[in-house]
Amino acid sequence: MTSLSSPFVISNVRLFLLFRVLFNTRFYYPIFSILFLDFGLTLSQFAILNAIWAATIVICEVPSGALADIIGRRNLLVLAGGLMVIEIALWAFVPVGNVTLLFWVFALNRVLSGMAEAAASGADEALAYDSLAQFGMSADWGRVLERLGQLQAAGFVVAMTLGGVMYDPELLTRIFAYLGAGLDISKQLTLRLPIYCTLATAILTLLTTLKMKEVGSTRHKQEAFWQTSRDALNLVWGAGCWIFKTPVVIGLILFGLLYDSVVRMLLTMASQYYRVIDIPESWFGVLGSFMALFGFVVPVLARYLTARYNLLVNLLLTAMIILIGLVGISCVWPIWGIAPALILFTSMHLTSFFLSFYLNKAASSQQRATVLSFKGLFLNVGYGIIGLLYGVLLAFLRHANAESPLGETALKNAIFIQSLPWFLGYFFLVAVILLFVFARILVTEPPQTFS
Repeated sequence: MTSLSSPFVISNVRLFLLFRVLFNTRFYYPIFSILFLDFGLTLSQFAILNAIWAATIVICEVPSGALADIIGRRNLLVLAGGLMVIEIALWAFVPVGNVTLLFWVFALNRVLSGMAEAAASGADEALAYDSLAQFGMSADWGRVLERLGQLQAAGFVVAMTLGGVMYDPELLTRIFAYLGAGLDISKQLTLRLPIYCTLATAILTLLTTLKMKEVGSTRHKQEAFWQTSRDALNLVWGAGCWIFKTPVVIGLILFGLLYDSVVRMLLTMASQYYRVIDIPESWFGVLGSFMALFGFVVPVLARYLTARYNLLVNLLLTAMIILIGLVGISCVWPIWGIAPALILFTSMHLTSFFLSFYLNKAASSQQRATVLSFKGLFLNVGYGIIGLLYGVLLAFLRHANAESPLGETALKNAIFIQSLPWFLGYFFLVAVILLFVFARILVTEPPQTFS
């Protein structure tokens, strides 16, 4: 048993924060889709690769959480760090020219990336939370989440700013000329600079996980592979049954699924929205960095709300914020339309904080990582479903505008604008249904389950 004075608890929490920041600070984020295309892939191949990534996460999400509860959260995080190093290294050193080879290397990259995401999901939070709970410090979890939001926001600002700068050869050449270096930066170099920097953070991520310590007993099971697999399946089944037999938990996850899927889909298309509200494209990266700064403020608000109000009030408040944002973006105000986008971005921070805060308090230590992996599974499934529905909607709107005299670009913008009010209607309808089904449970149960 670790002594109460041991520094490993605080160390684990600090390493958790560092892991999250490094794992998510990827310098190619501001030019993600463009980067794939500049390597020589087509838009359709890019879409297929994203589907491979999402499918991998869905398949691996829950089993990885169960595996973390069996073999240790620290071990699974080491695996996540190792997978991240391999996936980025593949991208950093793949030769350009052979499109077929590129596609299959990127497909492997997406599979490894999805596996890394699934391995990290739930295991990192479970390790940090149990490090606090072991010594009766679980009440500090809200503060940890607050600090995490702030640090991730800082990391995102750095990634968005530097990633955009280092991808522009002309800008880099001017910067070096100003510094007196007089270097001529080529496009071939800037094509990989964000990836090289991300590879460096991947190596630091792996080193961070190696310094973590497992909480509680570190005695690993010595059973045969099939015995371990059976334990994992039993844990997945048990956690799944607990979730579906605990109405307040399944209600929380379903509300989170609705909030996350709608807002995430819109934020994925943020650049298209900025274009139709007349924001210059040169400002896209700056706006992304500015929105990331909300991560310093929103977690403080979220922690105050969890201390002041119960689960139902916080869910309703988040729903109102999202509704206001959806109404605003449906109006498509030139320039001023950035305000509702900021509101929606704020709601993403609140949703993430509330899901983590309440689920960690409700789940037992033995199955916490598995339960959190179910959360990740639900959110990714919800995102996939709304993506499919949105694709059908766009096809319907394109058919309805088949006789339009607009050019292709103008038509795409018009269809996008027409699609925005559908998000408002969809969100309102599903939210009302969920509230009707779970209202009595959410009113009566939070004081016992989440106090």
